[in-house]
Amino acid sequence: MDELQIHVVESLPFSENTYVVFVEGRDDCLVIDPGMEPESILRLLEDLKKRPAVILNTHGHGDHIAGNEAMKEAFPEAPLMIGINEAHLLTDANANLTGLFGMPITSPPADRLLREGEVVEAAGIRLEVLEIPGHSPGHIVYVWRGAPARVFGGDVLFERGIGRSDFPGCNGPLLLKGIRSKLFALPPDTVVYPGHGSTTTIGAERAHNPFVGDQVRG
Repeated sequence: MDELQIHVVESLPFSENTYVVFVEGRDDCLVIDPGMEPESILRLLEDLKKRPAVILNTHGHGDHIAGNEAMKEAFPEAPLMIGINEAHLLTDANANLTGLFGMPITSPPADRLLREGEVVEAAGIRLEVLEIPGHSPGHIVYVWRGAPARVFGGDVLFERGIGRSDFPGCNGPLLLKGIRSKLFALPPDTVVYPGHGSTTTIGAERAHNPFVGDQVRG
């Protein structure tokens, strides 16, 4: 199996991670969670000489969708995808929280809505969809089952942390349940690429995460 090449663009002011993912030797790629500095993403794509085959959102909070419009303007043929229970956040600034903070952001609507167990195949990459709501109503993560596996996890699981559950539409117990039942079922060496902060592994978070690790399981 071809190894993934993964580049990250960190967007201010929330230090949100956008991922540009591709297989070496191809000119197409995936763009995951375009953030609030889309010009940096476009500049990276130009430097890498890559074009997005698809634009993927893990969830619809403003810092993860702010670059969707610029991506679609630059690459209108690239379909935009998000979880089916998250779609309304794209076009409703209050639902995606930006309106509540006085900086309304919206996105073009999704071209495809994704459900648990579906597969996204683009740019020579096959990603499985898992629904892990709780940080937002319909949050999904994308799993690449290579060696090691990779998870593009948005704001579900962080290095020694988890996504916030104190926003409207959040559900803390549901978030914990999804992490334990779905992410912690993956191999320990699975690498997690989160929406903020550094990469981590499933094994490290099971052992050390103070919110959801094995030592705090009830």
